[in-house]
Order: sequence, then C-alpha cells, then structure tokens
Amino acid sequence: MQTTPLPPNPLRDGLTTRRTPEPCAVVIFGATGDLTARKLIPALYNLAHEGQLPGGFAIVGFGRRAKSHDEFRAEVREGVAEHARFHPINTAVWDALAKGVYYQQGDYANAGDFQKLAALLQQVDRERGTAGNRLFYMATPPGQFTEIISSLGVAGLNGPTSRLIIEKPFGRSLATARELNANLTSVFAEPQIFRIDHYLGKETVQNILVLRFANEIFEHLWNQKYVDHVQITVAETLGVEARGGYYDQSGALRDMVQNHMMQLLALVAMEPPTSLEAEIIRDEKVKVLRAIRPILPEQVTKNAVRGQYAAGSLAGEQVPAYLTEKDVNPESRTETYVALKLFIDNWRWAGVPFYLRHGKRLPKRAAEIAVQFKSPPAVLFAAESCAPLETNVLVIRIQPDEGISIRMNAKVPGTALNIQPVKMDFRYGGSFGARSPDAYERLLYDAISGDSTLFIRGDEAERSWQIMDAVLEGWKSAPKPFAYEAGTWGPAEADAFIRADGREWRRP
Repeated sequence: MQTTPLPPNPLRDGLTTRRTPEPCAVVIFGATGDLTARKLIPALYNLAHEGQLPGGFAIVGFGRRAKSHDEFRAEVREGVAEHARFHPINTAVWDALAKGVYYQQGDYANAGDFQKLAALLQQVDRERGTAGNRLFYMATPPGQFTEIISSLGVAGLNGPTSRLIIEKPFGRSLATARELNANLTSVFAEPQIFRIDHYLGKETVQNILVLRFANEIFEHLWNQKYVDHVQITVAETLGVEARGGYYDQSGALRDMVQNHMMQLLALVAMEPPTSLEAEIIRDEKVKVLRAIRPILPEQVTKNAVRGQYAAGSLAGEQVPAYLTEKDVNPESRTETYVALKLFIDNWRWAGVPFYLRHGKRLPKRAAEIAVQFKSPPAVLFAAESCAPLETNVLVIRIQPDEGISIRMNAKVPGTALNIQPVKMDFRYGGSFGARSPDAYERLLYDAISGDSTLFIRGDEAERSWQIMDAVLEGWKSAPKPFAYEAGTWGPAEADAFIRADGREWRRP
C-alpha cells in the first residue's frame, strides 16, 4: 500500500526537512576527554537509535593514550550507558554503530601521527564506504587548535569533502578571534568551518524563527512601536565547580554573554530571511550585530554592571565565596555576574533597550527571553479597575522547562471590574509528548549533513568580540565587581541599574 509523505513541517522537522546524510567518518580529537564521553558519543548513539545516521558511518577517536580499537569501543560504550537519552542500550543499535568505531593514538603536533590517521581514514573509506567524507571535531582545549589545524593541512586532510568543528571559546578578544580565524582559513575554506554553540541546538532556540515568521500574530508587533524592552536571562545555581583556574581567566562576559547570549539576541532581533538557507540566515544575524550601538569604554559604568558572588545559601546548603573557590586568585576581579544594556540602531529596534543578564550562584537555573510590550492606554479602565493594568509579556523559556508563555489581562469573575494578569503556557513535553533531543544531536546531525545554519560564522564571532572588547576595556579602570550573596539575584547595583530606566528585572 502506498503512503503519502508528510509535507515539510518546520515545527516537526527543524529549520529544514531532515534527510539521511551521506556516509561519513567523524574524527574526534580529544577522544578520551569528558566532552566525548558525556556528549558526543551519546549524541551519535541517539541519532543511530532514531535511524538518522547512514549505514556507512564511522567514529575515529584520536588521542595521546595508547589503546586498541576494542578498548576504545568499550570505553565509549560506558559513556553511552550513562549519558544517552535512550535507556537501556539497544544492543542491536550499539553493535551496528560499534562496527564503525576506530582509534588512532597520536600527538597533535606530530606530522607522522597524522599520516597514520590519513592511512586509517583510507581504510575506513574502504570498509565503511565513506568516500573521503570527513568531519573533524576538535574536542580539545583551545590552546591545541592551532596544532591540529596545521597538522591536518600538512597531512592533506583538508580536502573539499572535509569539515571542521571547533568548540568555544572562539578567541578571548577581537585580536585573538581574528588570529584564530586566520589560522582556520589558512587551511580550510570558511564554508568548511563549523563553530559550534550548543545553545543554538536547543529546541526552543530553533523555534524562535518559527515563532516569529510562521505566526502572523507576532511579527507585525515585533518592533519599536509595540515593544518596550527585551530581557535575556541566563541564570545558573552552580558556582565555578572544578573550573576555577579556567573561569578566573575568562569570567561571565567571555564565558556566556559574548557567545550564547549574543546569539540569542541576534535570533530575536534579526530581520526576516528570504529563505532558510544557512548563509542567508547568518547574513541577517550579522546585520543585527553590526547595528548594535558601540559602548565606549568610558560609558561602561552606565551600560553594564558586574558582580562577584560572596558566601551564601543555596537550596539549604552553605556555599563558599568565589574568592575562596579552588584555583581562584584571592584578589581576583573576575566577574561572575553581568548585567548589560544594548541598543540596536536600526528602524525595527530604534530606542528599544535589550537587557542581558547572566550570573552564577543565583537562586534558580533558568534561561529565557522575555519580550515586554508597551503598556496599553489606561483611559478605558482607569476609573473602574482597582489596579493598574499589567503589560503583556511573551516569554521564550530555553531551560529547564522548554516552552513559550504569554501574559495578558483578563477580568476576574464577579460583579466588580477586577482585572488580573493570566498566562497562556505552551510546554514542549506536554504538547508533543516527547523529550527534546540533546542540543548536540541536532548540531552533530547538521554538521554531518553539511548544514551550517545553526553554526557561527567567522564574521559573527569577530563582531561579537568587537562589542565586548570595549566593555572589558572599560572594566580595567572601573571599580572592582560588586559583591552579591550566593542564592540572591545579583548585586543591588544591578537592580538600581534597570530601575533607573523605570523597569524591573523579571524573576524567571
């Protein structure tokens, strides 16, 4: 019996209709690391479980430790058993995937080891039918990127059917981002480079474009005439944990705002693309970043607040101050909290402030985008209603409970004209009855397929750093970060910062 295929559905299929990729070999540098065990191999297993990987698929681990193919297969199986979305492991799925798992010992700067890798990949081509279609994943510290890129070029592994994924940070300043981009493009062409930001793989983030451009009720309101301001919040309950040494050299602005949060801002504020092609969508994101009003270093104290958590209580437990965390300099001025105000100088958003807020050791783990609309005229209900009208707010929740809600005003039953805000709420789990896939699943699938829509282009990274460099420069001569007690919503100065504009922070 013939069946009629379902038409493309962006809510169901993502930004584009999903298709089975061509046979491919994924080479993971840093194959014995935590990212590989917790995220990458489990994500690939999940894709295999859902039948989204081609039959001719291979995983090649590259690491410094000596081990056999079988030893590597056994190790990554443990990661799948602990971290995969589907439990317990489906033996048939794993056995089929494991047949294409290989391992190559080597040093990132050793040309001979990369020649051995090239020989192994030729063997994989013969055994798995991958035909030179390769995806290199740099799951390593940034300091090793340059060695790996150079070695791939020397070994001739940068051909037109090769692609390269790098993890953030994409530099730590505009100068270092430009240097990294120059190194990358000296070996690979820009379309071959996939800068991964796992936030862009989250279902709700992908749904921003669908929400805006597939629903007529929103897009004509999405401008300075109707929107009062936008708040983007990423709150974490965790401290720096075991990352004190890294975090103290980075800070909240570099670690979260420059990449994840600026990408969220670009998706919310971009103009409608003429198609869903990767370059067209990324062009529109870059236009938004270029339209952001520069913050001069001397203006930083008026447009940004930074904080640093002190000792406090979270979930009934006492937690230490940042300055007493392991591997943190006791005299550190590194920020663990940032509140930032940006303006986009284009027709759509002229005069509308975008408030970005991120912090560690806050009371709740949450990430959301809140579009707050302007207040309605009060003349109609001012005399009868016992309370002022609340403004309408559209909230896009990214984590932990992915969904979208709208706050609007409604009359309370009774003889009096009592108006109160009510909320219409959509939750992914309740509406679609399925757990959202891990962000790495979507991003790995797209990279294997050669779709760069959800990845960051070189000019995007550079423009974002250009904006943040000025803030970092201004902080060099600014007072030290304001202290805030762990378990609170940040320093009091951040509340004063937004109240000076006649607004309040939302409580997610």
